[in-house]
Amino acid sequence: MAKKKQVGRRVEGWKAKSWYKVYTPEGLGKTYIGDTIANGPENLVGRIMQTTLGEIINDYSRQNVKMKFRVNDVAADAAYTEFIGHELTRDYLRSLVKRRTSRIDAHIPVTTKDGKKVDLTVTCYTLTRANLSQTHAIRGLIMARVQAMVKEADFSALLNGIVTGDISKELFKAVKPLFPIRRVEIIKSKVGVVRAA
Repeated sequence: MAKKKQVGRRVEGWKAKSWYKVYTPEGLGKTYIGDTIANGPENLVGRIMQTTLGEIINDYSRQNVKMKFRVNDVAADAAYTEFIGHELTRDYLRSLVKRRTSRIDAHIPVTTKDGKKVDLTVTCYTLTRANLSQTHAIRGLIMARVQAMVKEADFSALLNGIVTGDISKELFKAVKPLFPIRRVEIIKSKVGVVRAA
C-alpha cells in the first residue's frame, strides 16, 4: 500500500534555508566571492569557502592560485571570512618541472609580528641540476630570508606579499647570485589554528 502524503505545515528542507553573500577579508578588499546556503548564521560560521585569486582580483592569469577562507562573522545576509591558506594548482606545478633541473622545496613555519602562525611551502626551480650541497645551501638561504621577512611583517603584509608575488621576487633576487635559478614560488600556505590555553 502506498504511503499517505503528510498533510500540514511542513516546510521543505531547502526552503527553510537562507542564502548568504560571502566576502573576502578586508586585506583582500572585502570582495564578493559567491553565495552559500545555510539554516542560520550559527550554521555558517566555520564553513570553508574556496575560490581562485584570479576571480578575487579580476586577473585571469592568476587562476592557478586556489585561495581558502573560513567564515568567521555573519551580519544580516552577508558572511565575512578570514584567510586560512592558499595552494597552487597541480597542473601549474607540473608545468614548471623541466628535465635536468632541480626542484627544491622548503617547508617553513613562521610567526608574524602580530602573532599569527603560518606554515609556508616555498619551491625553487633551478636552470641546471643542483648537487646535494647546493640544494642545502639554497634551502638554507630561502628559510633564513623568509623568516627574516615575516618577523618584520604583520599578517596582512604577509598575505599581500603572497598575493602580489613580492615575497617570491625577493627570494629570487636573493638566491640568483648563489645558483642559476628559473623561478621561486610560494606554492602553499596554511594559517595555524591558535588553541586557547
